[in-house]
Amino acid sequence: MLTKKEQRLRRARQTRIRIANQGVARLTVNRTNLHIYASVISGDGSKLLASASTAEAEIRAAVGGAGKGGNAAAAQMIGKRIAEKAKAAGVEKVAFDRSGFAYHGRVKALAEAAREAGLQF
Repeated sequence: MLTKKEQRLRRARQTRIRIANQGVARLTVNRTNLHIYASVISGDGSKLLASASTAEAEIRAAVGGAGKGGNAAAAQMIGKRIAEKAKAAGVEKVAFDRSGFAYHGRVKALAEAAREAGLQF
């Protein structure tokens, strides 16, 4: 029997295989209880093009201090920020890699904010 983490990683592996075949940059998301992290990785998987997280000092100040990064409002801020950074790095189109997490709550809030900020996926 697989643990909860092993199940999530199994789902993530399947998604990454599919994205690798597309050969486009991927927007990958990781969430913990306290924070949410997003990064844009090049199509061949060799370079980190942009990253944003609630662990960054200026974002922590904006969301209201330590321990406030684990909510949908913080995830929206990260979605907007990662889209801006990705566009600055010359990336318009990405594949969304939710790392095996359900497309719900914070992950969904981040994705929708990134779309609104002009990232295509």
